[in-house]
Amino acid sequence: MAQTKWNLDKGHSNVKFSVQHLVISETEGTFKMFDGNVVSAKPDFTDAKINFTVDVNSINTDDEKRDGHLKSDDFFNAEKFPTMKFTSTSFKKVKGNMYALEGDLTIRDVTKKVKFAVVYGGTVKDPWGNTKAGFKASGKINRKEFGLKWSAATEAGGAVVGDEVQMVINTEFAQQKA
Repeated sequence: MAQTKWNLDKGHSNVKFSVQHLVISETEGTFKMFDGNVVSAKPDFTDAKINFTVDVNSINTDDEKRDGHLKSDDFFNAEKFPTMKFTSTSFKKVKGNMYALEGDLTIRDVTKKVKFAVVYGGTVKDPWGNTKAGFKASGKINRKEFGLKWSAATEAGGAVVGDEVQMVINTEFAQQKA
């Protein structure tokens, strides 16, 4: 069966994250620059190979000072490690349109296995004749496992920034034309 390549439609995709702040609330943010592709021979994508990169310098939490701190060596060290990379190792159908995605995530030159729950939104032809496929991936990582170690404590002893980062990645891919 012939392999089909799908390229990320960046205008219809986003990368979001949230992390606990002061134990009482969440801080949310996005990455504005990212890219990716999927290669699959099967229409249900069960043999898909997924590659995704994120430009760390594109982080946006709607607070310039905080964004600068996140780009510093306390967190991402964006100057030395400007890109996060994800390469899938497995994409399995769980039930219906639910999939389990596993792969290697690299942040700050540290690579760890991660898992995402994925909802496959389907495949359609847009008004311009392009075939598109939509996916929503959700998962969590422990930031400290990737060397994002900055921390401080509140008066009560709680962490200023939580260790667990929730990630939600909404993607739309366009089938590459032959």
